[in-house]
Amino acid sequence: MHKIVLPLIVLSSWVGFSQEKTDSTKVLKEYTVEAIRENKYKRESSTTVSKMPLKDIENPQVYNSIPANLLKEQVVTNFNDAIKNATGVTRLWESTGRNGDGAEYYAMRGFAVQPTMTNGLPSLTNTTIDPINIDNVEVIKGPSGTLFGSSVISYGGLINVVTKKPYQTFGGEISYNNGTYGSNRVTTDINIPLKNKAAVRINSAYTTEESFQDAGFSNSFFLAPSLKYEVSDKLTFLVNTEFFKNTSAKQSMLFLTRNLPLSFDSMSLFDKNYKKSFTSNDLIINNDSFNMQMQALYKLSENWTSQTVLSKSTTKTNGYYQYLFDAANGDEFTRYISKADGTFYTTDIQQNFIGDFKIGNMRNRLVAGVDYYNSRLLNGGTGWTDYGVVSLINGTDTNGVDTNGNPIATVLTQAGVDNALVGSFAGNTEANQEVMSAYVSDVLNITNKLSVMGSLRLDYFDGKTSQYDSNKTEGQVALSPKFGAVYQIVENKVSVFGNYMNGFQNVAPTTVANVDGSNPRIKEFDPEQANQIEVGLKTSLYKDIISASVSYYDIRVKDRVITDPNNINNSIQGGEVESKGVEVSVVANPFKVLNVIAGFSQNKAKVTRETLNAGYLGLRPEEAGPETLVNFWANYTISEGELKGFGIGFGGNYASEYKTLNRANIGTFALPDYTVLNSALSYDNDTFNVTLKLNNLLNEKYYSGWSTVTPQRLRSITAGVTYKF
Repeated sequence: MHKIVLPLIVLSSWVGFSQEKTDSTKVLKEYTVEAIRENKYKRESSTTVSKMPLKDIENPQVYNSIPANLLKEQVVTNFNDAIKNATGVTRLWESTGRNGDGAEYYAMRGFAVQPTMTNGLPSLTNTTIDPINIDNVEVIKGPSGTLFGSSVISYGGLINVVTKKPYQTFGGEISYNNGTYGSNRVTTDINIPLKNKAAVRINSAYTTEESFQDAGFSNSFFLAPSLKYEVSDKLTFLVNTEFFKNTSAKQSMLFLTRNLPLSFDSMSLFDKNYKKSFTSNDLIINNDSFNMQMQALYKLSENWTSQTVLSKSTTKTNGYYQYLFDAANGDEFTRYISKADGTFYTTDIQQNFIGDFKIGNMRNRLVAGVDYYNSRLLNGGTGWTDYGVVSLINGTDTNGVDTNGNPIATVLTQAGVDNALVGSFAGNTEANQEVMSAYVSDVLNITNKLSVMGSLRLDYFDGKTSQYDSNKTEGQVALSPKFGAVYQIVENKVSVFGNYMNGFQNVAPTTVANVDGSNPRIKEFDPEQANQIEVGLKTSLYKDIISASVSYYDIRVKDRVITDPNNINNSIQGGEVESKGVEVSVVANPFKVLNVIAGFSQNKAKVTRETLNAGYLGLRPEEAGPETLVNFWANYTISEGELKGFGIGFGGNYASEYKTLNRANIGTFALPDYTVLNSALSYDNDTFNVTLKLNNLLNEKYYSGWSTVTPQRLRSITAGVTYKF
């Protein structure tokens, strides 16, 4: 091994939602030691996945962790590029900015999911997430209703952002990135120790960029102050706040027809209009958000800790939202536009008791808690109006004809749209949710190698399950169990695991009637239920230089509300979906200078029970995304000699063909498979870091969608410099 000289250090750490070891150091004495190979992408443990400290190899649930140092290597400036490092996850929709559900949508294990959690708590947004305050992203797989409820997660899993935490020494960095399409980004990360074991950390980012298309832009400012205060050896407070302001003009979403036979049979017209945004920079939408989390950790005894947490978020939407809807003639799309004005408030309070104790010779790690969640969504914008017709064949955007019958070009200005929306106020609407829950989870070590997990949640729901529902749900109760087992074939090195996990979704009441339309009435339903069985293998070999997981899962969703085949005016519970697949994830450090992260997933999903002629039976759901996904990234850094500090990274993503529209009674439209490659060059020392990143190396045309067709960014280059202090 290569020998180096370095100071002996004392690491300061804080255990909360993220059991994080900071890079804080205190010099004591100089020693000569041997350099240790480091798996830079390895995450030892998580306190979020199971709401208690638990190593990955002893956890019966699968999750991927995306650390901040990987994001730095890849010069990640947006959340989607960060998520591309997770196995089996791909984006369906870009952020729309809509009130309530305007964040990005991703496909995971056959189901759509949004990033809705921060530090294990609900933290909703109506736009994208700035990566500057990310310590790591935890992509937690499978229906996780037992520990996280139902209101903000998916049957496929959840995306949790773990934020950076303050530490006890002064330090930080300032970065500037400049890139293609007018991209400019300035970020800061500054940590300041205070008196009495307190510290403040401030992360901020200012970003401007334009679109690769003929219109579109985004200007954003993000500020995240956080405070850590160790009152005593027993009591610690942590406050995390995030302020985000985004102004943008978004490309129009192209929706394929949902109620008429599909008239497109190839990608040729979409390729022809790849760089057309069908919008203007005059039609902007403003998205502001504020998130605050406060928590208190109190050491009750050597074996028990109390964790009290409060999370509040407010998001605001104001501006123009538009989409283009297929006219079903193989050419034209009609524009629909409105001016949105809304606010979304959420509050979550949790009280957890976390224990680590023995009963006889058997170790127990237990969490017991109660959770209160409340959300209030207010809308007060205009109604919708059709405003112009886009022709893909002619590449035109017209709005009626003149007196001579000639098409009139659409003028996409604020004044023109405001005039068209005059008198269309849609009224003020409100949607509330209130959820009260209690849960308990215990990991019991029967032996040093064999452990079992048992968990249970009781959930009580009141309110509207969606802003689009007309009726409220009254007192809906759900019980959600979870079981798991882990056997370590080689202790702390190789384990086999299995789990049964449950997820659920509350279902809104609906109006039903007799076949002849008589006797209209409100009908209540039980919550939908998703049940997963999963088995797999995890490894952490050769001093953690190779960490891998291989798993097979089978998720069955039942009790979906469908139309009664014998009465079109009635709804019944009984729809079913099956989603099963294989996932392989590898994080490796095969040589001291080489780090690798890679993943492969294959998902088979289909509707197994549905109303006759509804169009979905036996077909892959449109939210399921591509069947096959591959992600890969490798970074080689020279560790000695004159070129010490120089690094090169290479990787990319593959996605198989994806049926963005897939209905027997309408048709199927497939987005083609794609391979997108990226590369990076870097130089790093104690004071400076210089990077050059090339995304979409081959300038691949590729699309995302969910009954939509959305072109993705072409080749782009970003250069960055960071000063560290």
